[in-house]
Amino acid sequence: MTAELFHPAVNAWLTNTFGSATPAQAQAWPAIKSGRDVLIAAPTGSGKTLAAFMSALDTLVRAGQSAPLPDKTTVLYISPLKALSNDIQRNLEQPLEGIRDELRKRGDTDVVIRTLVRTGDTSQAERALMRKLAPHIVITTPESFYVLLGSQSGRDMLAHVRTVIVDEIHAVVGSKRGSHLALSLERLQALCAQPLQRIGLSATQKPIETVAKFLIGAKCKLRDCTIVDSGHTRERDLQIALPPSPLEAVMSNEVWEQLYDQLATLVHAHRTTLIFVNTRRHAERVARHLSERIGTEFVTAHHGSLSKERRFDAEQRLKAGQLKALVATASLELGIDIGDVNLVCQIGSCRSIATFLQRAGRAGHSVGGLPKARLFPLSRDELAECIALLDAVRRGELDHLIIPEQPRDVLAQQIVAEVAAREWNEDELFELVRGAYPYRNLRRADFDETVQLLAAGFGAKRGHLRQYIHHDAVHKQLRERRGARLTALTSGGTIPDNADYNVVLEPEGLIVGTVNEDFAVESLAGDIFQLGNTSYRIVRVEAGRVRVQDAKGMLPSIPFWLGEAPGRSDELSQSVSRLRHMLETQNDSAQSVQWLRDEVGIDAIAAQQLVDYLSAAKMALGALPTQDRIVFERFFDETGGMQLVIHAPFGSRINRAWGLALRKRFCRKFDIELQAAATEDSIIISLSTSHSFPLEEVAHYLHSRTVRDILVQALLDAPMFAARWRWNTTIALAIPRFRGGKKTPPQLQRMYAEDLLCDVFPDQIACAENLAGPREIPDHPLVQQTIDDCLEEAMDIDGLIALLKRIETKKIEIIARDLTEPSPLALQVLAARPYQYLDDAPLEERRTQAVMSRRWLDPASANDLGQLDAQAIERARGEAFPDASNADELHDALMWCGFLTEEEISANQNWLRLISELSSDR
Repeated sequence: MTAELFHPAVNAWLTNTFGSATPAQAQAWPAIKSGRDVLIAAPTGSGKTLAAFMSALDTLVRAGQSAPLPDKTTVLYISPLKALSNDIQRNLEQPLEGIRDELRKRGDTDVVIRTLVRTGDTSQAERALMRKLAPHIVITTPESFYVLLGSQSGRDMLAHVRTVIVDEIHAVVGSKRGSHLALSLERLQALCAQPLQRIGLSATQKPIETVAKFLIGAKCKLRDCTIVDSGHTRERDLQIALPPSPLEAVMSNEVWEQLYDQLATLVHAHRTTLIFVNTRRHAERVARHLSERIGTEFVTAHHGSLSKERRFDAEQRLKAGQLKALVATASLELGIDIGDVNLVCQIGSCRSIATFLQRAGRAGHSVGGLPKARLFPLSRDELAECIALLDAVRRGELDHLIIPEQPRDVLAQQIVAEVAAREWNEDELFELVRGAYPYRNLRRADFDETVQLLAAGFGAKRGHLRQYIHHDAVHKQLRERRGARLTALTSGGTIPDNADYNVVLEPEGLIVGTVNEDFAVESLAGDIFQLGNTSYRIVRVEAGRVRVQDAKGMLPSIPFWLGEAPGRSDELSQSVSRLRHMLETQNDSAQSVQWLRDEVGIDAIAAQQLVDYLSAAKMALGALPTQDRIVFERFFDETGGMQLVIHAPFGSRINRAWGLALRKRFCRKFDIELQAAATEDSIIISLSTSHSFPLEEVAHYLHSRTVRDILVQALLDAPMFAARWRWNTTIALAIPRFRGGKKTPPQLQRMYAEDLLCDVFPDQIACAENLAGPREIPDHPLVQQTIDDCLEEAMDIDGLIALLKRIETKKIEIIARDLTEPSPLALQVLAARPYQYLDDAPLEERRTQAVMSRRWLDPASANDLGQLDAQAIERARGEAFPDASNADELHDALMWCGFLTEEEISANQNWLRLISELSSDR
């Protein structure tokens, strides 16, 4: 088939190199050659990138046979990672050289096809060469693509593009980064003379039709896009891996040591192992302990806080076989070519089906390769989640992508950038914006309000702050103001700035990475810390820099970085609920273990641990919580206060919303601020000794019609609002990232953001004593966008409303249990981590620290949690009644209870008989 589609030299190279086309390539090439837009969805290692590029290369080869190729860029490749961009350029060299060899063998005209990478890491010399001699293929990132669209030289180069390839499209669709890219693609289409051919590549996406609409834009019909769906399922070797000791709510140091030993054994048994963790701190920690077991020269870390040189060195060492293990965060989960990886280990649940499939696919990353991965849960609840994850993979399930709807901060930035590039009629610009799929439903009133904001300035009290465009309302024309282009180019993008300090190695002056601002400020000269599995001694801490020297392998501490943890996907939460329900329906423990082994493919040890854990939980609570049954649990702590735990396996986005709203409701009802936390499966609210209410009533404290207003007031006090306000003001260019040619320090960005908030939303930072009632939310685009981000990104307000409606219509069973001590399912939320807190109390002040519980509960001992001691009941009854043998005590008791007055007792000669009868009736 390729012989009919491609030039003979191109076809010869393909045949000699690969033999035959993969199913994805065989379906995609005819559609691409016909000029149609194409979305290719296929498992990792299916040759998607080659499927996208070969048609473009063939077109260039054919054009170069008749005349020298003009110095014009006709192919634009966009990838979400800088490393992936560099990787694609290296991998293009092989087919380009191979095709040229075939042309020489055939005696055909040689064709030189130039490629160039344009990212933030591209040197000034390479950028100057690009301006002088345009490459035929430009490989870039969404952010650098935006910069090219804003510069005149970049626009001149991109004006001739005919084909746009968006790789790993699923990695950007569900965020503001995707909305930003969609607007950039529409701006490119407006720049080019003829319609663009758009090709999207992805390994995991659902629903695929929505991703196709995102790719082609709102102006095109879905029927005009060819969807090549080879599926995401393939044969895989996936298993749970457990340390010898049973898992608990929190991993002890001893169990961690067992896990490291187990990892080292797996690394020794395989040629190359890629270990994924969820945080940069974990990456450094795991790399350190593995180094002690298999040698420092064979292990290193890879994460976003390392410099590009350190990351590139780690990738090349792994590819060359010099490393046996590489410990990475999400920085390596996409399709970077890092050589032949034999095994992937995931430490802790990654909270997403698609993320796990993407990471597992890094092993056997080739056509016909077998992905091999091992999941290491870090707690009993993670064990249930990891088993549910494997069950979801077995069933072929995928996470549902949620595309942000018309983010206004991104819109403001792109309007400034486009108007700075050329003058626009406002009606035409509105139509361009609505061509991007996330903005297909944008109202004209919202567009006009954003234009007015950019024309008049972001704050009224501070004068005309940040006026970026001139709006001629009479002629409906938009023109740039002075400084708009420079601000748009230097402050663009949607990736939030981190308050990190550069780590500078002395005396070379090389930047080796970054550490968090708080870590840098708290460090002293002489402290030793680890970065990239290398120890450094701090020489001094300066403004924005930590100057260090090589510590020559001395024992280091591990730095920390602050950030938000991703919430569990709805589909994975449903799988956890389904797993609980299926195990609850089994007749006994043995049958449950056998079901897990036969249906889910779990080994006996993991299956037995999960069954024992959930059996103990069921005996304590009377039933297992699912998405159709919510269990409310209450018990006393050591101070006499109560702890309220809501077992609801709906994921942290819904639970965080429910917990914040409930906390605000308790605050209004009892006039006291309470500590609270929310995990993927539970919510905990720490009550004082003065709270008393029927437990089952808590399910009805919130109503679906009013919960949004309550939650908005609650989130205004949460750290998420301040953080997202700062991010959004930066994205909208209200707070430029650079001033006077220098990067604005993070502390100044925070101050500028607070000043702007004081201007547009004074109630937010006003003295609480001067506020009467709820805060009044202003109708300001950035304030509204920040609230929407909190409600829909950090939380799931629609999911919470749907949940409350199901409770109100009794479609969800409610169980209330008062226990003498916490149930097994409550132990995880009692040990909640700081990012799960819903208030600002530090760890040492948490009331959950006053809860004493058993370390492990077996089914035989769990069924007495809800039972009261009969002797204790009798003792309490005896203490509640006076002693009939003490007349004075009886006299005082009768008067205190109001049974008889002093006169009645004195007048009654038979009062001792009466007291005796009352005492005997008790």
